[in-house]
Amino acid sequence: MATRGREPVAGVHTTSTGTVAFVPDGDGRGGWTVLVNGVPSSHLDPDDPTRLDFEYMRWIGDFLDVVAEPGAGLRVAHLGGAGCTLPRYVAATRPTSRQVVFELDPEVLDAVRAAFGFRSTRSLRLRAGEGREGLATLPDASQDIVVRDAFTGALVPPSLRTRQFLAEVARVLADDGCYVANLADAPGLANARSEAATTLTRFPSVALIAEPAQFKGRRYGNVVLLAGKAPLPIEELRRRLAGGVVRARLLDTGEVRAFAAGRIPEEDPGHLRWLTDPEPDADSRDPARR
Repeated sequence: MATRGREPVAGVHTTSTGTVAFVPDGDGRGGWTVLVNGVPSSHLDPDDPTRLDFEYMRWIGDFLDVVAEPGAGLRVAHLGGAGCTLPRYVAATRPTSRQVVFELDPEVLDAVRAAFGFRSTRSLRLRAGEGREGLATLPDASQDIVVRDAFTGALVPPSLRTRQFLAEVARVLADDGCYVANLADAPGLANARSEAATTLTRFPSVALIAEPAQFKGRRYGNVVLLAGKAPLPIEELRRRLAGGVVRARLLDTGEVRAFAAGRIPEEDPGHLRWLTDPEPDADSRDPARR
């Protein structure tokens, strides 16, 4: 992602879906928080794309660091853009990567471009559009990673949580591809349990990352969900997380199955729920895949 060295201006900008605001950190390090409709959506340092101050972004960064050989290029589709913190991180740590970002509100993209001097390049394309619709435009097996970091207020849009959505994710991923999703949840983690149950119907390997207090039902916060068509690099990721500033706990696939036990997978409206479909690729009973 190219920039022109522009210094953002603090303030609130009106968009077609609400507002986007740029707030300086005020600690002398040059960081900025991007708020979309009043919700902190990104944190970035224009001078250091590898700086990930939000703990959930640091966890995702740790995963992206170990999912392939250091420096190897990745093909990454981002559903949700805001300040483009993670696309900038991938571009800095894996310079030969090819990325595409789908951001629902074109005026958010315009504001971010104007504030930070971002522009599309051959290696990173910025597209205005809803994430699932954007995903549908990508060819089969064309991506190594799909990152979902999209919210309506404090919640993930329902259309980006269902089995049918995950079928599209699986379609565009390569045979060893991975899905990464950020969600925010209250004590009890009802959303995380539901998303985990849904994801387990489509992917054989699923993991969750959160602060230990969240898994104990003590606080609201972010949960990162990881899913792979092939086994995930669990042990390498555990080592990375152990050295983090914020304590994090990782649940592997077996622990995620126990965590999500009894939860019914989410479906698109109007689709039948196939409770007897145990395999991630058993699509013959799914009306959406006929």
